[in-house]
Amino acid sequence: MVASVLALAGCGAASRVGAQNATAVECGYTMPTQSTTVNVLAYNSSAIDPFTNTMVKSCSRDRVTLKHDPIDFAGQVTKTTATLAGDEGSYDILETYGFVLPGLADNGKLEPLDDLVAKYSDRYKLNELNAAMREGLSFDGKLYALPMQAQMFVLAYRTDVFDSLGLKPPTNFAEMIESAKAIQTIGGIRYPIALPWLATADVTTHYQAAMNSLGKDFIDPSGRVQFDSDEASRALEGMRSLFPYMDPQVTTFDQPKVQQQMFNGTAAMGIMFSGRMNDLTLPANSKLSGQFGFAASPAIEAGAPYLYSRLSIDGWSIPKNTTLDKDMLFQMMAASISEEASKAAVPAAYPAREDTVSPDSSKYATAAIDTIAKTMPAIGQSEMAAVSNAIRPVLVQIITGQVEVPVGLIQMQDLAERAISGRR
Repeated sequence: MVASVLALAGCGAASRVGAQNATAVECGYTMPTQSTTVNVLAYNSSAIDPFTNTMVKSCSRDRVTLKHDPIDFAGQVTKTTATLAGDEGSYDILETYGFVLPGLADNGKLEPLDDLVAKYSDRYKLNELNAAMREGLSFDGKLYALPMQAQMFVLAYRTDVFDSLGLKPPTNFAEMIESAKAIQTIGGIRYPIALPWLATADVTTHYQAAMNSLGKDFIDPSGRVQFDSDEASRALEGMRSLFPYMDPQVTTFDQPKVQQQMFNGTAAMGIMFSGRMNDLTLPANSKLSGQFGFAASPAIEAGAPYLYSRLSIDGWSIPKNTTLDKDMLFQMMAASISEEASKAAVPAAYPAREDTVSPDSSKYATAAIDTIAKTMPAIGQSEMAAVSNAIRPVLVQIITGQVEVPVGLIQMQDLAERAISGRR
């Protein structure tokens, strides 16, 4: 189940403690009487690193050392599964996600934080954390993670290519295809569209985004599987319609690979989580950095109720099986998302604090704000990750044309129902 969270993010690389994006903030926990090491598990990316590095820099002192080793997302998923499996884990603070949190909370793996939030709300101004993001990291009426930042899909496109062909950023998939045809014919880019449809992870997130654009999800609020719906079929057809304009190896591409397509000019438009957008603007990453524009993610169809997007909320949680003082750990987490730390994380991140992101915050801020306003709210079902795991192999076969849509939908409905039945 935990492995399904791979679908909601990518990976990167960063240094250990002395990162340049670490902010010094107040971290007011009571010093323990003995030397203590706090092990922090968080994957490296430009959107996550500012918070992790701030926690390590600001909360390590005297007898306390915070340790965070660089790790990619796949490694984090593996270590999360391992550390939560036993009576005593290897990590004391976990970076977690709204997609996987209901399952972890339902299985009793995480510490409820409501009492600690009430205790430290004034000191760390926790009432300023976005209410929707708090709700996204709650389960059964209890908060299980302090929201750090959110990510939503954003469209990045080559302004020089679009301007030279008289194109505007597409607002739906049909417009994406029309732009792609023009770029293929006149612009000289063979595969203009880049999306992270990695067969072992991201592809389920993007199918969920396609269904969400039409107002449906894998499971409805009552727990019923919805692959027998018209929206499930239209979402698949919409995704398949993009396939001729994408690299044939798209099911091997994660977000860093899509970034690379944009960096080296082999794609003219790409849709990724917003935490990947700031990297496109940095001259050190690409000679094309000044030629990227940003827009809200398109809808799968004209007139669809929502955009093709998923809201991924990242936050800090405390594993039930840590042996360290949970009060101390909570203050470390709260310090890392303080007002000062959150402001310093912009433009790389979209922090959970109200009013830290404005249209002037970054080159992609307006696009992110526009997308989040029309992203379907997530359904917090503890079975969602199990369903995503179960359907993924068939979904890949449908996307690549090996299985027809009607047949594949029947198979996915059966697999999902079995997955839910096995958890109940």
